[in-house]
Amino acid sequence: MAYHGVIIPNAIAAQNVDAWIRSAYSASVDFDNGNAVILTGLSAVAGQGEVWTAVAAENSTGITGVWLAYEPELVWTGSYRGLDPDVRNFYNAATRVFTVFKPQIGDIITLTADAINGTIGANTFLNCNDTGKKELAWAATIGSAQFAAKLLATTYISIGSGAIASHQVLAYQFQVVAV
Repeated sequence: MAYHGVIIPNAIAAQNVDAWIRSAYSASVDFDNGNAVILTGLSAVAGQGEVWTAVAAENSTGITGVWLAYEPELVWTGSYRGLDPDVRNFYNAATRVFTVFKPQIGDIITLTADAINGTIGANTFLNCNDTGKKELAWAATIGSAQFAAKLLATTYISIGSGAIASHQVLAYQFQVVAV
């Protein structure tokens, strides 16, 4: 079963600066938490005067000005939210408003392996992928003029399952080193 990415904002400047948190909307693209987005301007949808239009970071839109999707993980089950305890089943569906934050140098975030494109191997950086993929991608070095984060530690995120036993999921902790 394929799961969606999970992000934990361990220490982010956006927690203290409202200007680095925005509401976003995509008419056609689903975003997982931790996906890289570019905000292209205010939404033209009626009633969304303070909502920004989000697109996947790719060559045609540029790869500077990256924001990361981060919405509280209340999984939709039919018409209801919050019935599924597994946060890996959550994603930001197209046509629904979701939250994004602007990463700053020094921010510390944790991402599950499902939120990252590629394989770790000897790679110790995450870069904004310029091939049309929404996920940040493993890299050996910092990319030029784009978002990058350095691997701090391999860790785990505990996922509630509703059972007494605990369930840990592979995750990686990063520090943002370029924006």
